Amino acid sequence: MSWEMSGKYVANCSCSLICPCPVDGPPTGPNGECRGVAVFHIASGNNDDTDLSGVDFAFANLFPSNLSAGNWKVGVVVDERASEDQAGALESILHGDAGGPFADFAALYGEWLGVERASVTFSDGERPSGSVAGRVSYTFEPLPGPAGGVTTVKNAMFGFAPEFMIGKAPGRSDLFGLEFEGVYGESAEFSFASEVTEGAPKGRA
Repeated sequence: MSWEMSGKYVANCSCSLICPCPVDGPPTGPNGECRGVAVFHIASGNNDDTDLSGVDFAFANLFPSNLSAGNWKVGVVVDERASEDQAGALESILHGDAGGPFADFAALYGEWLGVERASVTFSDGERPSGSVAGRVSYTFEPLPGPAGGVTTVKNAMFGFAPEFMIGKAPGRSDLFGLEFEGVYGESAEFSFASEVTEGAPKGRA
């Protein structure tokens, strides 16, 4: 089985600014947890013969401690416009069955919460946003950097991208019963594949 996908994501979580999870620090959300949602737009991708281009999905998480300690709770929502073949391919990839970075993550999963179908939307721009209809909606506001730029994190231990913008992304979520009020946010372009090239980043979930 061979797969790849690339595009852009926007995420929020319950941690105070700045979320320590990418550097394997203890979460700073309520009760010492990190509860989050990342919405991905696949601009280009496939799983063998299944075309994944244009599909949006949401990846929901609860991290009870620093990421490398494991016992994650993870659930996925695939956009209702995706075909059953596309949804099945994404479930195989994100559950870790198809190799690549999510197979590495699977060793840290404590509970797989399953896959749901709903309207998932990613909107790009200076302030990208993500939503799952009636369940979660947030807009990312990057922290300002020097000379009018944005603040970024680069080469983190856990990251969906080798460099990503960080900032604020308030919004309430109740996906899979993992209710939280969003504080921290991040966004970047991503590229994942079953065959990870040397020096490629590990994705953050």
